[in-house]
Amino acid sequence: MGTRELRFWWLGRTEYSEAHRLMLELVQERVSGAGDDVVLMTEHDHVYTLGRNSRPEHLLWPQHPVHHVERAGGPTYHGPGQLVAYPIIRLEDWGLGPRELVNVLEEAAIRALRRYGLNAGRVEGKPGVWVSGRKVASIGLSIKGGVSFHGIAVNLTTDLSKFNAIMPCGMPSDAMTSLHRELGIEVGVREFAEAFARELGDILSAIPVFLEVQLDSVRRSPF
Repeated sequence: MGTRELRFWWLGRTEYSEAHRLMLELVQERVSGAGDDVVLMTEHDHVYTLGRNSRPEHLLWPQHPVHHVERAGGPTYHGPGQLVAYPIIRLEDWGLGPRELVNVLEEAAIRALRRYGLNAGRVEGKPGVWVSGRKVASIGLSIKGGVSFHGIAVNLTTDLSKFNAIMPCGMPSDAMTSLHRELGIEVGVREFAEAFARELGDILSAIPVFLEVQLDSVRRSPF
């Protein structure tokens, strides 16, 4: 463990557009040289997001709001029972490129899931974290001015039927899984967020500083 700190802001349950706006504001600060690196961590209300590689046929019958976003990849679902982590970091300061950041996020999720007894891993040529051919964590990043945003979503007690409304990242919806589906255990999102933060800090040789933050208190501009 190094001496450098990395802050993790636990936002609790959030509506997607509000968290997305905060993320973009923080990215702009980092691009301009202001602010600090931070990892936003949240559990979203029900929402579908469409990445840059999404096609109309990937959206079958959405049951909840749909947002077009800047990240790579296709459509996905976010909702209760799922941890979403958005690393807003200046990559060169951590000696990372985009591919390396993907690897780091995957490894942090793999290690955190292992704490609960789930042996997950990677599949060559397919981003994310997998268990016996099923995806338990999805990754989609964007980079602006050397600063990363968007990130990783890990299914814990997620209602997997919500993926039936889309072809997640172009795959059949039944390719998705969760910690609960695989092991039958229920782990809270906040609890898992702390485990993920510890693992990510360890990988980056950083001291994780986990903070509970109210979204209203950190907004940079009014809605």
